[in-house]
Amino acid sequence: MTYCLGILVKEGLVLAADSRTNAGVDYISSYRKLFEFSKPGDRTLLLCTSGNLSITQAVVHQLAQDIKRDSQSVPSRNRIPNLHNLPTLYDIARYLGDQIRALQKADRPWLEQDKIDFQCSFLLGGQVQGEAPQLFLIYSQGNCIQATPETPFLQIGETKYGKPILDRTLGFDVPLDAVAKCALLSIDSTMRSNLSVGPPIHMVMYQTNSFEVRHRAQFQAGDPYLIKMRKHWEVALREASLSMPDISWNQEDALSPLGIADLGDA
Repeated sequence: MTYCLGILVKEGLVLAADSRTNAGVDYISSYRKLFEFSKPGDRTLLLCTSGNLSITQAVVHQLAQDIKRDSQSVPSRNRIPNLHNLPTLYDIARYLGDQIRALQKADRPWLEQDKIDFQCSFLLGGQVQGEAPQLFLIYSQGNCIQATPETPFLQIGETKYGKPILDRTLGFDVPLDAVAKCALLSIDSTMRSNLSVGPPIHMVMYQTNSFEVRHRAQFQAGDPYLIKMRKHWEVALREASLSMPDISWNQEDALSPLGIADLGDA
């Protein structure tokens, strides 16, 4: 299991991913889940992966191979669709879905034979010249959905523990630096509640219309900033819970199906 998230706001994008891969209690390892396929000055493309590791690695390899093969082809002849020549980010998302389906089709009979889960999903975020930044979630079936100002974040993998923080703190107008902190808190909270998610954490921040990733970070277990952030968040949560207004207790007999006010006298 892993946890990846992408956040799209007015100022740009933040994508983050853990690196833990779990193939049973006896085999836990780390593999990078966040990749960049940018073309300087023309497009910035960021990709997060979750699910069956052999499928996601094969997809990432195929994406790189298509770029390489197209660059070696005769100009204007037999152009190979790839991340660097498709005209829109939506076209890229659909192309990525096609690659997922093709590789699953090739391996599916053998994986099903041994009852191996072959599902996977991807986050694609970035910007192509002439478009605003966009963020897509591509499902294992190859179809996709897109983040919107009303729903500015998308998640894949172990999503439930990190979602409440995003729901309560994010909005389309939130500054990009604050968005990065929310993303890191979301992953840290997931690691706290689920051992199948773990460091190193990779995170990138992209500013709208820059067509360059200027901010990258990697957080290992025991990273000083990660520890400081975790302690600050825990103290803030504790103080907030203690300062909440007192509960106004209701003395009615709502708990009793028989209308008995004092259960102790029954």
